[in-house]
Amino acid sequence: MRSPLLDLPGAVPAEGPDSDVAAHYGDIFAEQRALAKGEAVVDRSNREVIRISGADRLKWLNDLTSQKLDTLTPGQWTQTLDLDLQGRVQHHLTLVDDGESVLAHVEPGTGQSLIDYLDRMRFMLRVEVSRADDLAVLSTATEDFLVPRAELPGHLGRPLAGLWAYEALRIEAYRPRLGFETDHKTIPHEVGWVGSAVHLSKGCYRGQETVARVHNLGHPPRRLVFLHLDGSVETLPPHGAPVLLDGQEVGVVGSSARHHELGPIALAVVKRAVPVDATLLAGGVAASQEVVVPPDAGRNVSIDPALRRRIR
Repeated sequence: MRSPLLDLPGAVPAEGPDSDVAAHYGDIFAEQRALAKGEAVVDRSNREVIRISGADRLKWLNDLTSQKLDTLTPGQWTQTLDLDLQGRVQHHLTLVDDGESVLAHVEPGTGQSLIDYLDRMRFMLRVEVSRADDLAVLSTATEDFLVPRAELPGHLGRPLAGLWAYEALRIEAYRPRLGFETDHKTIPHEVGWVGSAVHLSKGCYRGQETVARVHNLGHPPRRLVFLHLDGSVETLPPHGAPVLLDGQEVGVVGSSARHHELGPIALAVVKRAVPVDATLLAGGVAASQEVVVPPDAGRNVSIDPALRRRIR
């Protein structure tokens, strides 16, 4: 659904799944600095919003997804994952309960498949699932909020930053994005979603066996890594570009951006065995690593929260 904010002076559309919102409004780094300071807001109204109502909604979602939701208090935002039977990520939900309904936003193009799955799992429970196309997502660097879509231009209250600014800060904060740092094989440990979107002791849900097995006995085969890219190269490696070590492909680029302080940066997913101090080539661009998911993740080794930057 095309955002009306794209009609503002200077608005330049983003690409791919984000083409319905603005990449920027004419001053990329100024927008990024304002967003980092908490002085700007980002239009993310291309995100799809799902409404889940009914008295059983929290316990039902708790039983179906990876996060502990049965004790969620109204107004408290959290994240959860829908996994398949093999523990692979199908959907990533960012959600809040307003006291009457759970409102969850998901990646563009994934809302209907999530609704279809949830509808199949309702049985005789007191829950209803529907699209909430009347709501739109706005974000700061650290928080999301929902506003009536019809009133979107009147709910800003602060300067606008484009999605490029948001993505640069997301990459800086090591936050993975479904469909960018994930593929059809991704399990939560690989991208650092254990903790932020996965509760390790809440009980059974689809895919829980894989999560528990990796956490207690094994290691994920891949790991999320933050890359400092060579700033002398004019182009950024695109999503899907190969990551090479000594001429051999060892991973793939998820997202890249130009940061107002750090320069060109990226998130990539590489094989677990890649040495953490190795210099890599990401889409032909030299890159040094920062550890996000350590090679020994799993077997009760957790990600050090001190390594994370501003993760919700």
